[in-house]
Amino acid sequence: MPLHLPAPVVAYFALSNGSSANQLADCFTPDAIVRDEGRTHQGHPAIESWQREARSKFTYSVEPISAHQAAGRLVVTATVTGNFPGSPVQLDHAFQLMNGKIQSLEIG
Repeated sequence: MPLHLPAPVVAYFALSNGSSANQLADCFTPDAIVRDEGRTHQGHPAIESWQREARSKFTYSVEPISAHQAAGRLVVTATVTGNFPGSPVQLDHAFQLMNGKIQSLEIG
């Protein structure tokens, strides 16, 4: 059964799977915050850099498998498969949306 996710979340997963970084502004607010692997990235330039760095280290794909609401956030569990140690893994992506864009994302 396909997941019905908000447009900015769909755009984020497309970006994660190798779509153009030009889509970044379409899915994140200008001051958005991403927390991943113990690091915080704020704003479009920092988030673009984080995406480029991840893509330069590993080849991977992200497939959302479930979603639910928790504490005001949309939590999407996704299977991440690639050429990194421990692949595949299931990671939660906790999104906070504001005005039709991602305000914050925490991956863990």
